[in-house]
Amino acid sequence: MTSILWYRQDLRLHDQPALRAAAADGAVIPLYILDDETPGDWLIGGAQRWWLHASLASLDAALRNHGSRLIIRRGAADKVLQEVLEESGAERVHALRHYEPWWRKAEDMLGDRLCLHDGNHLTRVEDVRTGSGKPFRIYSSFWKALQSFMPPEKPVAAPRKIDTPNHWPSTLKLAELDLLPTKPDWSVDFDGTPGEDEARKKAKAFTKRVDHYEAMRNLPAEEGTSMLSPHLHFGEISARELWYMVSDHDDAIKFQKELAWRDFTDGVVMALPDYAEKNGRPKYDKLKWRTGKEAAADLKAWQQGHTGYPIVDAGMRQLWASGWMHNRLRMITASFLIKHLLIDWREGERWFWDCLVDADYGNNSVNWQWVAGTGIDANMFSRIMAPLTQSEKFDAGDYIRRWVPELADVSDDAIHDPEEAGCKPNDYPSKIIGHREARERALAAAARLR
Repeated sequence: MTSILWYRQDLRLHDQPALRAAAADGAVIPLYILDDETPGDWLIGGAQRWWLHASLASLDAALRNHGSRLIIRRGAADKVLQEVLEESGAERVHALRHYEPWWRKAEDMLGDRLCLHDGNHLTRVEDVRTGSGKPFRIYSSFWKALQSFMPPEKPVAAPRKIDTPNHWPSTLKLAELDLLPTKPDWSVDFDGTPGEDEARKKAKAFTKRVDHYEAMRNLPAEEGTSMLSPHLHFGEISARELWYMVSDHDDAIKFQKELAWRDFTDGVVMALPDYAEKNGRPKYDKLKWRTGKEAAADLKAWQQGHTGYPIVDAGMRQLWASGWMHNRLRMITASFLIKHLLIDWREGERWFWDCLVDADYGNNSVNWQWVAGTGIDANMFSRIMAPLTQSEKFDAGDYIRRWVPELADVSDDAIHDPEEAGCKPNDYPSKIIGHREARERALAAAARLR
């Protein structure tokens, strides 16, 4: 029997249960479909496309090493799958389960010919429920309940051989997907090497410093994070493989909680598919966000890293230049847009969606609503990060110098706020708004809700 292996954000051979099941059935047609129709407004952004190009090339090379190959198509996934089923005579489609609303829609349209498998999460997301059988809305409660399912199932090895069909369906060349930017090529300084081999290599290197993860992860000038988020987003390595890779380390729990957070956020968007567009707390629907020309100019200044707050500007410039941003900076820059500039969190969410190579639907929406205070599990809106204090607390001086070259010669004691220290270079902007003024404006907007 011939089966289709439908690849999405699970671009790997190792610990790929859908691949194992398809290989057990007989011949396998690995298929990737670039679907810019089904996601509607949430088609993948430019930075993700850059990563995807190299990730697909890596996957095809890995499949060829196993005697197979990757078929590439574009179009609405359910329609393309039906076409390939008819062309190839395949009898079923194997795929890993996904929780983005557009993928669930496509899965529903395929009916009984689709065989879904679990493998992109620590456990099946819908199995972790409250006592009343409902999805969890609070992460701490989710984490506690998740413990009864841990450790996760052991990762499965890649099949030694992948049988091929008698007749291959037609395929596009990777270049025909036009995933890479050209006019201009804004990806010249992008960081990271996509692909499963690099993901496993990077994961192995991370295990040597995972014991320092909790202490170092908030220091943007240090190599404290795992840098694995793009690999996890594209499924080049599985969460459960990472779980086992660090499980022998006594201080791995913080990193394992970050893996579980991904499961939690997918549970949120499974229960609330429009969470990326609607406030989790309806009372914030009445919050008066700033709009108009002045707000638009402030949004542009934030996007370009010209706010006059060095830590904020460094984060936003790192995002634009590399397609990635340090976790602590994601919180600081998001809080600045929402609280200091009083601009709708959805504006920032969309910017991150287009600029991040790891822009995950669940993570992105839940994280933005957590910072905004509008989410079902969120900070209070009145909690306003002080970026200048955060910069000094987390020793961001060298990080700022790297990404804001105008400040390269500013001393350690002035780098966090050169304007206040009286040594702001002429080519660096003044603060777009004062911290106290911004805080009072945000608190006043929140008070009006009451």
